[in-house]
Amino acid sequence: MDVKTFGVIGAGQMGGGIAQVAAASGLDVIMSDINDDCIARGVAVIERNLQRSVDKGRLEQDEARAIVGRLQTTTDMSDMAKADYVVEAAVEMEDLKFSIFRELDEACPDHVILATNTSSIPIGRIAAQTGRPEKIIGMHFMNPVPVMKLVEVIRGLATSQQTFDITWQLCETFGKVPAEANDFPGFIANRILMPMINEAIFCLYQSVGKPEDIDTVMKLGMNHPMGPLALADLIGLDTCLAIMETLYDGFKDSKYRPCPLLRKYVEAGWLGRKSGRGFYAY
Repeated sequence: MDVKTFGVIGAGQMGGGIAQVAAASGLDVIMSDINDDCIARGVAVIERNLQRSVDKGRLEQDEARAIVGRLQTTTDMSDMAKADYVVEAAVEMEDLKFSIFRELDEACPDHVILATNTSSIPIGRIAAQTGRPEKIIGMHFMNPVPVMKLVEVIRGLATSQQTFDITWQLCETFGKVPAEANDFPGFIANRILMPMINEAIFCLYQSVGKPEDIDTVMKLGMNHPMGPLALADLIGLDTCLAIMETLYDGFKDSKYRPCPLLRKYVEAGWLGRKSGRGFYAY
């Protein structure tokens, strides 16, 4: 199947980034969100990202205009019927994703592949919400999408080889490096990353070290580009908690128990960069 029009559900940090790389690769893109304000913010971020590339000499102004010109926005899910391939990039809430996939399954023609950018929810559970489980797949981009090269491609139990091959090719079209993962909670990336972040939060919770010292140890001692607490703030502490809860529920193993301090911060609305306060103030 030749993908010419690419749909993105969600205009936030992840959805906007995915829409940007898809449009930059030459595809026509339909990006949707729940209201015009969310869409306007998403488009503004894309335009700022592109202008930054122009200012640094990485992109011509005409190319930036062409990328934005390939982007269509909507608040009507039924517009995704025009797409050949749709990826969902809503917040990491299982019920919300289930609802979106039921709507997409009804709105989109039978040939359309429906992918999810979920970072932890098993693909099979999402596929079960549709009548096309063979065309459901995980396409997990890393944050920030325009910069990070990796995309985890996750097969569900029923995902067809054709769906997998088309998704893999799309990743390469976007200039990304795909890696295959099987359908377990957290897949590869977050099954490894999130327990490390959670353990760093336990170190803070138990007064083993201050945030700056914990992050410095991991940056200078382990050669990580960003410390785990700063990374958690970038990801969003609510997202980190949701992923840890998915891991804990999925494996029933106490090593995935979310740190009480993480839950406390989320309950207080300290979500990281997006709220202005997390383990650091922004």
